[in-house]
Amino acid sequence: MAIKTILSEDKLPTRWYNIVPDMPEGSLSPPLNPGTGKPIGPEDLSAIFPMSLIGQEVSAEQYIDIPEEVYEIYKLWRPTPLIRALQLEKALDTPAKIYFKYEGVSPAGSHKPNTAVPQAYYNKEAGIKRIATETGAGQWGSAMALATQMFGMECTVYMVKVSFNQKPYRRSMMEVWGAEVLASPTDRTQSGQKILAEDPESLGSLGIAISEAVEDAATHDDVNYSLGSVLNHVLLHQTIIGEEAQLQMEMAGDYPDTVIGCIGGGSNYAGLCFPFMRDRLAGGKDIQFLAAEPTACPTVTKGSYTYDFGDTLQSTPLMMMHTLGHDFVPPGIHAGGLRYHAMAPLISALVDSGNMDAVAYTQNQIFEAAILFARTEGIIPAPEASHAIKAAIDKAVEAREAGEEKTILFNLSGHGYFDMSAYDQYLSGKLEDYAYPEEKIRESMEKIPKLG
Repeated sequence: MAIKTILSEDKLPTRWYNIVPDMPEGSLSPPLNPGTGKPIGPEDLSAIFPMSLIGQEVSAEQYIDIPEEVYEIYKLWRPTPLIRALQLEKALDTPAKIYFKYEGVSPAGSHKPNTAVPQAYYNKEAGIKRIATETGAGQWGSAMALATQMFGMECTVYMVKVSFNQKPYRRSMMEVWGAEVLASPTDRTQSGQKILAEDPESLGSLGIAISEAVEDAATHDDVNYSLGSVLNHVLLHQTIIGEEAQLQMEMAGDYPDTVIGCIGGGSNYAGLCFPFMRDRLAGGKDIQFLAAEPTACPTVTKGSYTYDFGDTLQSTPLMMMHTLGHDFVPPGIHAGGLRYHAMAPLISALVDSGNMDAVAYTQNQIFEAAILFARTEGIIPAPEASHAIKAAIDKAVEAREAGEEKTILFNLSGHGYFDMSAYDQYLSGKLEDYAYPEEKIRESMEKIPKLG
């Protein structure tokens, strides 16, 4: 029987953890204005973000209090359970202890409401009437649709076309919560029109959808943009996961040797690992941090660490991060939330400084792991989270072969109950593996900005 450690209400974390002041010295480079090449200021972001979130984006405070209104909504599903995967351990015949933090218990079925709720709250406070945003597999779009509904706001979601078609029930979920959902690229924005003129059959990408949502926000006075990953304030909000996990691991009388998560833009993994990374950076704890991504979109394992745009149409500031190039469009894999060309600057800096490792897997590898997990632990995981499961299984097998009693912690960032068509393809042997060609990556990288 799985061991669940539940926090009482008086022990719930009431602050988010900001890793910026604890980052290795000299590891962070400021976002740049693409026109001037100089560091951006608050005024460069004020057209699409409220000042409260801009303040969090650039904050050097180690902890930021969670507003009471946000805290009360969090309590609808938080704390999320920390579960010991005893049946998986038994199936693997491993001496390792495997724990997972399960974020699929949120109303939207993933970790995404952890930042959608505060982003909607701060925008509502600023007088914003509508949020424009993008979504890949639909987890972020559904979370923002939920959050805006809770605060009486409108929501427009530009959903990557391949996922729009693959995952109709995620689209339905957003519409139930009142959002308008559009298949990106659309003919509604100049960004979308440009992409469609070049490729009428474009499957879309997160970079394209971001361009459309940013344009929507920038051209309407009462509309702001909201991003579900990558930026500092988004990763900040997600640290509620790791702060809870630390308290729960303490209740279980354990502490991880390895902390694992999947990465697309980086927010779910940052949310779990940053509080533990604090122990490594400040206290010298010997912890391995392992980020798992798809071979079809190998941002960290094959991308370059350099300045690039966060979107395809080059409307965002330039950020120092691992990137495959802003016009990179990955194949239509089922882990739609991981189809992003770049990685959060904070995650990128931790990899670059040697504090975090990364690994890439094919679709068939991660679905094999997902099936084993579902048949042992009972939860059908999202394709994105299955990358973390695969990495955890690999580490547990390593421990078995070495005869070592290791403790492994990973983030199960969401359930896969709207991803059954992908499971159908795997079970019928029709799921394709993709390894993005090196020459295509080089071709995309040639188009990134050349600075200095």
